[in-house]
Amino acid sequence: MIATLDHDELADWLRLQLTYGIGNVSARKLLAAFGLPSQLFSQSESALREVVTPAQAKALTQEPPGWAEALRTTWAWLQAEPARRRVLPLGDPAYPAALLHMEDPPVLLYGMGHDAVWEPGHLDALRCVAVVGSRNPTPQGAENAREFGQALAQAGLTVVSGLALGVDGAAHQGALDGTLYTSPAQTATIAVVGTGLDRVYPKQHLSLTQQIAARGLILSEYPLGTPPLAAHFPQRNRIISGLAQGTLVVEAALQSGSLITARLALEQGRDVFAIPGSIHSTQSRGCHALIKQGAKLVESAQDILEELRAVPQLALDAHAASAPSLTDGLTDLPDQQRAMLQALGFEPTSLDALQARTGLDTPHLQAELMALELQGQIIRLPGGLFQRQARV
Repeated sequence: MIATLDHDELADWLRLQLTYGIGNVSARKLLAAFGLPSQLFSQSESALREVVTPAQAKALTQEPPGWAEALRTTWAWLQAEPARRRVLPLGDPAYPAALLHMEDPPVLLYGMGHDAVWEPGHLDALRCVAVVGSRNPTPQGAENAREFGQALAQAGLTVVSGLALGVDGAAHQGALDGTLYTSPAQTATIAVVGTGLDRVYPKQHLSLTQQIAARGLILSEYPLGTPPLAAHFPQRNRIISGLAQGTLVVEAALQSGSLITARLALEQGRDVFAIPGSIHSTQSRGCHALIKQGAKLVESAQDILEELRAVPQLALDAHAASAPSLTDGLTDLPDQQRAMLQALGFEPTSLDALQARTGLDTPHLQAELMALELQGQIIRLPGGLFQRQARV
């Protein structure tokens, strides 16, 4: 088991993180010049000025406001579950090596997860795929996120996302579902959050957060008590993309934080994947823009597995054989319902358009749609639209 920071070491690292004006870049310069924080804080102000600005050097010679309380809170938080909680500074054996290649790796990471994640080499051995997208996805987009998350986890990959509403939460849940009957040591999913780990945001994800902490990992670069500030969420996206071999964008508008994650992934030399959608859907335009810029269009989880070569061909063949296709179950439907689904296609369609395509009268058409909806074959959208429920 990885050794944890002792009380004095934690105090020094927290002091460095909480010192006003000292960010990740300045902190790394100081650590490179003086070594561990304990050595850094023994330096004179004039020595510190050789590395950072005079204002930063002066701040480093003083205790940051709230430092003592932060130390008490963090130490108590660690001691409450010592086998499952960690504070990881740069250089810690458990610090994810993938993040060290980023331009701006966090100086401190706070982690909460199942016991196995802290074993030597466990995090570095994970094969991760980030799954991101809209906080307000279409029903089909949310289902795609869940099913891709499940399929990737079943193939042995770890799904990384940001615990937000919508696509993020669906992807995390899918990954948890996909590892229900696999090895308990598998890290199903990693959530990178924009708050302190003593907070749950959004509150609707309390149960999901507890599940991830039990069977995966939750990471944050922010001290305990940090609220959900808007600027933190784009900032944490570099960690999401940095942990993953590739990033899948499920649904995203043109002005979307998911596109920030995709851009960061490209800058970090990672693969970017995108699921196409309707040309009429604003939630698909971000994905279409990414595909135009060179992102790989994917229609199934197998497309990602093959691109990353993340699993042996034997496992790919098994996954392909077991994965449901878009036509699964149609042969068991009555001819009328099968024809209805073919007329509906996969884009949101109005009742009038369906009537024109099928020639059915309104009562008959509505009865068939109700039957298909009860079977889970279609979903009803706002505005009187219907959409076929695809399966990954």
